[in-house]
Amino acid sequence: MKSMLLNPINEGEENLPLFVEDVHTPDDLARASGIWIGAAGSAMLPQGTYRLTSMDRWLWFAVESGTAQLENDEVSYSLHGGDCCMMPPETSGIAVSTQQEARVIWMLVDGVLSGAFLQRLGALPHRVMKQGTLPSQMTLARHVVQAVVRIAAAQEASSAQLQQLLWAMLASHSGQPVAMDAVLSHEIARVVDAMRRNQYRDSFSLAEMSAISRMPVETFRKRFVSEVGMPPQSYQLFCKMERAKTLLKNGYTVRQAGIEVGMSDPYHFSKTFKNIVGMSPSAYSKTALR
Repeated sequence: MKSMLLNPINEGEENLPLFVEDVHTPDDLARASGIWIGAAGSAMLPQGTYRLTSMDRWLWFAVESGTAQLENDEVSYSLHGGDCCMMPPETSGIAVSTQQEARVIWMLVDGVLSGAFLQRLGALPHRVMKQGTLPSQMTLARHVVQAVVRIAAAQEASSAQLQQLLWAMLASHSGQPVAMDAVLSHEIARVVDAMRRNQYRDSFSLAEMSAISRMPVETFRKRFVSEVGMPPQSYQLFCKMERAKTLLKNGYTVRQAGIEVGMSDPYHFSKTFKNIVGMSPSAYSKTALR
């Protein structure tokens, strides 16, 4: 049995991926919403090179663990655990190479609103784009795969459950209170909401965050990591850079975007942006506005 997405370039028993995947036929309500999951899967890739099948729908593709090199004639990205790429329909010639075993996860997003949805997750309409993901998004993606497989096996799961998981990924990306496996506790949600209302203009210290949560600093830090999946200040930086990306796509200059997310020093902002996004803000702006 072959994967619908991943095809070894040099076929052999030693580099066949171990995968679980299936297609999903949405119900009428999901179709009416304008966006749904068309297929999803995960795979363990042994060392080797794999060709991605060109799809007529948006592809969200991420590395859960290990490292993979993704490239075609236009792009070349090194993806580490927690990185994803979003590919517009009909993207062709993509090869994924691994030097050692890597686990990947993917989903096809379908419907007339799929492009707008993926762009709100950070995709660009005209090219493959790499970015980091929050731990909660990766957990939600795993749930998507499990739900697709359960639906195909006629077990308990539904299109409605998939819709909820899909929108939860967007909510998490947008800075809304989404936990790793459930709704955030009231204390942690207060902090996440405070950052969001502030539009990430200020940089809350750990002490300020713990005061908002009304918990001791160390208790707050441990609870935040447990519920969100990453340290509070790392989460704050991630959200700042996502806000900056939106501003740059809307025509803000690098200096203006930096000021809006509380980084008035262009050098510090550019260095932070490149460390998190993988390219400088000026390069991102040129790419996004092309």
